[in-house]
Amino acid sequence: SGAEGSTRHTMHSTLFAHVPVESTGRYTLQNPQLLKTDVTQGSSPVLARQGAMVAFEGQVEFDSQYRNRSWRNAERMTGERLELMRCKGNGIVYLANLAQHLHIMEVGRGITVDSSYVLAFDGSLGVGIVAVDSAVEVASAGAYNLELSGSGQVVLMTSGEPLVLEVGPDKNVCVDSDAVIAWSTSLRTQLQAPTSTSGVWRRRGTTGEGWEMHFGGTGHVLVQPSELLPPQGMRNGGVLGQFGMRGNSLGGSNS
Repeated sequence: SGAEGSTRHTMHSTLFAHVPVESTGRYTLQNPQLLKTDVTQGSSPVLARQGAMVAFEGQVEFDSQYRNRSWRNAERMTGERLELMRCKGNGIVYLANLAQHLHIMEVGRGITVDSSYVLAFDGSLGVGIVAVDSAVEVASAGAYNLELSGSGQVVLMTSGEPLVLEVGPDKNVCVDSDAVIAWSTSLRTQLQAPTSTSGVWRRRGTTGEGWEMHFGGTGHVLVQPSELLPPQGMRNGGVLGQFGMRGNSLGGSNS
């Protein structure tokens, strides 16, 4: 009928509004939750989260076993493996991770970020692995983080729209360790149990107690609004894993 034909035409028109966007840069947001990456741009390969590719066009080589010397040394000392793949060649790669919000940023003077929230970055960047000092492993506390440096860009993921807080000489910032995503490498950090009323912070992990991170110096801190662990945590424990639980016991990991 004419009505059915009109409906099919409308659906066709709506769907085909979501075609690849035109761009000239290496990283472009196809939409807030999908990244278009032109691996042809730039002189270095793109390093992306393993399993994050949803499509690609052209002649692109993928190497999930790639490790440079500094990475191997860091992994040997920490036991922490960077689950990244190298993308190079001539083509376009589309990346996403469970519909998380994506953010492209210049590394600038250096950024320290939980590896769980990294989607992709330029292979020309310097990569180090650093630990947030903690005797108790709850959420991101005690986890190893990436320290990125050099000239280039990184694409970060957040569960929901993020908040960027400025830290200055007269303005220290205190955040929930479960909510922090990244911070300027130049900042001083201190992790500790809550000094204020414990009920203020979300309760997570085996201790039943929240943890807070203090930042001092000059720079910025990125936090996310989600009250859950990162969605990628689901791979270890299904839906319960997303809430930091394993069966009937509390636990959870931020990686």
